[in-house]
Amino acid sequence: MQALLDKIKNWLVYDADREFYAKIFPDSVDRKDLMRIRRMTLSDLPGVITVERKSYEFPWGEDIFRDCFRARYECWVCEEQDKVLGYCIASIAVGEAHVLNICVDPAEQGQGIGRKLLENLIETARGRAETVFLEVRPSNTVAIALYENLGFNEIGIRKDYYPAENGREDALMLALELF
Repeated sequence: MQALLDKIKNWLVYDADREFYAKIFPDSVDRKDLMRIRRMTLSDLPGVITVERKSYEFPWGEDIFRDCFRARYECWVCEEQDKVLGYCIASIAVGEAHVLNICVDPAEQGQGIGRKLLENLIETARGRAETVFLEVRPSNTVAIALYENLGFNEIGIRKDYYPAENGREDALMLALELF
C-alpha cells in the first residue's frame, strides 16, 4: 500500500510539462528544474550502484542497499530524466537520524545536488529526530564545507572508521541539532 501511495505522491509533485518543454525547447527550462528528489525504489539500484562505484574506492555492494530497504531506512534519489544523479540514505529512530550514505555522481558534483539531498533528509528527519549525525572522511573537504554550511558541527573522531588504500582512515563525526 505504501508503495502505491509513494507512486501517487511522486506523480503529483512531478511536472511532466517541464520535461516535455525541455526536449522540444531545450533553452526554455533550467536544468535544475528537471532534477527531482524522490524516494528510491529497487528499480533505481542499477543507477545508484553505478554512481556508488564511480565515487568510492570501497563502494557498498548491492546487498547493503537491499538491506537498507529491508530496514525501511529513508532512501532517496535525485534524478534527471530517469538518470540517477545522486542518492542518500538515513536511519531515523529513537529521536536520532544518522546519514549512512550520501553520494553524487562525480560528473554532476558542484551543482547543488548534494545540498538538495541533505536538505531533504533534514526535513524528513524534522519532527522525528532531535539530532542528525554523520561521519565524513577528513580528506573530503568539499563535503565538510557543505555540512558546516548547513549547520553541522564536529563532535568527535572515529578512529580507523573507513577502509583506505593503506589501511584505515579516521572519520570526523558531525551533528546537527534540529529545533
